[in-house]
Amino acid sequence: MHPSCQDVAVIIAAADGSALGNPGPAGWAWYVDDGCWASGGWPRGTNNMGELMAVLDLLQQTAHVDDELHVFCDSKYVIDSVTKWMPGWKRKGWKKSDGKPVLNVELMKALDAAMEGRRDRVRFEWVKGHAGHELNEAADKRANAAATAYQRGVEPDAGPGFVGGSSAHPAATVGQVEEEPDLFSDLGGAPEPSDEEHVVAMERSMLSDEVRTDRAAMAALLHPDWQEVGRSGRLWTRDDLDELGPIDPVDFEVVSTHRLGPDTILLLWRTSTADRSTLRSTLWVRTGGQWQARFHQGTDEP
Repeated sequence: MHPSCQDVAVIIAAADGSALGNPGPAGWAWYVDDGCWASGGWPRGTNNMGELMAVLDLLQQTAHVDDELHVFCDSKYVIDSVTKWMPGWKRKGWKKSDGKPVLNVELMKALDAAMEGRRDRVRFEWVKGHAGHELNEAADKRANAAATAYQRGVEPDAGPGFVGGSSAHPAATVGQVEEEPDLFSDLGGAPEPSDEEHVVAMERSMLSDEVRTDRAAMAALLHPDWQEVGRSGRLWTRDDLDELGPIDPVDFEVVSTHRLGPDTILLLWRTSTADRSTLRSTLWVRTGGQWQARFHQGTDEP
């Protein structure tokens, strides 16, 4: 029996997920130390599914001990789901504030059950991913290895697990009730969307909870030198991605698209709520065949 998995007052672990394609081959892992960790995944899953399952498996495998559990996560989506949003979702029949079904609902329900009676003994702490945090890096390495194994068509190393622990995972599938965001869902099934349509669909996707709570998905849509001037005048860069999160639903209207060059499109668009209308502009550039947002600015309309 590994000493880190017994006779401790506080279990300190990190949990992480990884997806190659998002959705694509996906993995999850939690890590205490080299003798106490676990991993798994799916042939097709999302990064958020991996993040959720890593925490779920850790909770289930430690359910038989009375020690406190301190979990490091680089996903604010997971932390907020478990500690903030879940009570409201349950009251609304597992629906979000906009009335749509909660994504990954079976995983969410399993997490809710796993937290039953332990909310005063489980503490979550956010840590920036890929920033040198020892436990987070170890969990990320194993989650990525699991995703890579499924990409190769082989089973990943499940790890030693927690001594005396057991788990019972729900049958997780991409979306679970509501499909994961499809960038071209509004294009009428057109097999070859134009560059302008492609850009509009990606812009729209960045307003969705699923993309805004998934750092990897958001980062893939942004140029390495992306900048945004916010309504307050603040300058945002990719270093600020961890501060992004869900926003209240808004109406999205395309004002115009302007082709400034073969690989440059200026998109003018508008968002509106009951009390505000904001005119926005985004400069999209294509590098290496991939369109990414390079600059964005929004101004409230009178």
